[in-house]
Amino acid sequence: MAASFLTLTTGIEHETEARRSRFICAVAPARTVEEAAAFIAERRRLHPGATHNCTAYLIGQRLRKGDDDGEPGGTAGTPMVQALAGRGFDDVVAVVTRYFGGILLGAGGLVRAYGSAVTETLDRADPVRMVPAKLVRVSVDHDQAGRVENDLRASRHPVHEVGYGQAVDFSVAVADDELDAFADWVATLTSGRATVVVAADIHVPEPV
Repeated sequence: MAASFLTLTTGIEHETEARRSRFICAVAPARTVEEAAAFIAERRRLHPGATHNCTAYLIGQRLRKGDDDGEPGGTAGTPMVQALAGRGFDDVVAVVTRYFGGILLGAGGLVRAYGSAVTETLDRADPVRMVPAKLVRVSVDHDQAGRVENDLRASRHPVHEVGYGQAVDFSVAVADDELDAFADWVATLTSGRATVVVAADIHVPEPV
């Protein structure tokens, strides 16, 4: 069963220090590996003189990847991934940029520094909780489409796309615990003339 998770809608940056080394952490939303890679590339472009630009991303509640960028193995990317996952985040990317301060931290010190750089940044974030939902296809005749679209867009269920063919198909995001009520509402709205089919598993922002 799919689980809820936290994510970000905008990026956030925060700087920490450990024994004169600067750790600049930036965390941003990333729904794909390509989005994560683009953010990582931009952070490296912004800090070309940094000692390290270590990275971590979690995508789709399945993909977790960290990179130590020259730090001793397992001392940067892994604690960054663990920090993100431990706080319940997903679909996010983090880059911790280190400027070496002249004092070696040791493996334990690096793990703490990179992990805390991420957690302290997340402490300053304004996350949104994503809850399990279904993408539902609602098909209606053309003579009903205008009124149905107006009512769907005025509802709490986001309309993802509209397709026109022999019928008009609306792809609508519906929270798992509202599926039955949604189907009943559509049936009433269309006098039972609509076809409602569950199409895919997705996540949507938790209603406020």
